[in-house]
Amino acid sequence: MFKTAIEIDVLCVGHACYDLFFSVPHHPQADEKLVADSLISCGGGPAANAAITVSLLGLKAGFAGYLGHDIYGEKHVQELIDNHVNTDFIVRGSDPTPLSTVIVKPDGSRALINYKGDTQALKAGSIDFSTIRPRVILFDGHEPHVSMPLAHQARKAGIATVLDAGSIHEGTLGLMPLVDHLVCSEKFARQYAGDTALALNRLAEFSPSVVITLGEQGLIWRQRQQQGNLPAFQVKAIDTTGAGDAFHGAFAAGLCQPMSWLELLRYASATGALCTTKTGARTGLPDQKAVSALLAITG
Repeated sequence: MFKTAIEIDVLCVGHACYDLFFSVPHHPQADEKLVADSLISCGGGPAANAAITVSLLGLKAGFAGYLGHDIYGEKHVQELIDNHVNTDFIVRGSDPTPLSTVIVKPDGSRALINYKGDTQALKAGSIDFSTIRPRVILFDGHEPHVSMPLAHQARKAGIATVLDAGSIHEGTLGLMPLVDHLVCSEKFARQYAGDTALALNRLAEFSPSVVITLGEQGLIWRQRQQQGNLPAFQVKAIDTTGAGDAFHGAFAAGLCQPMSWLELLRYASATGALCTTKTGARTGLPDQKAVSALLAITG
């Protein structure tokens, strides 16, 4: 049962890691020694980034997931605290904090290497959620044993739920039929159905609200019998890392506010677009002032 001792607008459940972003002049060739133009180190992970996005947009956010008792875990927890994200639902342990190395090229494209050692998904019951009743819960699918029971509880309690489906794996497949809003990447859609238009229709059989983000091509959506598309905001992209996380965080935050469906999609799209204008996922997350300014300029 959910209680109301801790007030949170959006609870983000899933993956947290630590990111090292190397900006390089070109993709390294075999046996090439390449000197990076810059290095940015910061926390990362879809759900963790979404939580900070929610906070930057002026709402109360919480993160639930795992971080190790290592230097990367310590740094990440402090970043969450510094950004006013509730950390009461983080499990700490001796297994390493997942680490990602991101190589960012001049055109904004990226390559990513992830290491998590022996770190495994949390077991069911690892986190006690009885002390909160969030208005929205965002899942990224990376903590399936914790997330699926929570999604069932949220449905019974009438709490809105969102799934950030970045790729097909146990968590995203298991959560698809349990959430109110299925917001997936083009990669997920093509993995699932081979074609985004076909995926939109097939995924609508699982969730009443489906959005497929298409990067610079914008997005397509379906809500029950209605569907449509939305073009992307025109910005100068430097690094696309974290744009999806920002989109999902803003989407969840928007559900807590009096917005129409299309206003919600524009709000999330503007937030995701602004994230691409800076290097690094965490460092590129925009605040409410920046998002409002972009929306005002574009009408």
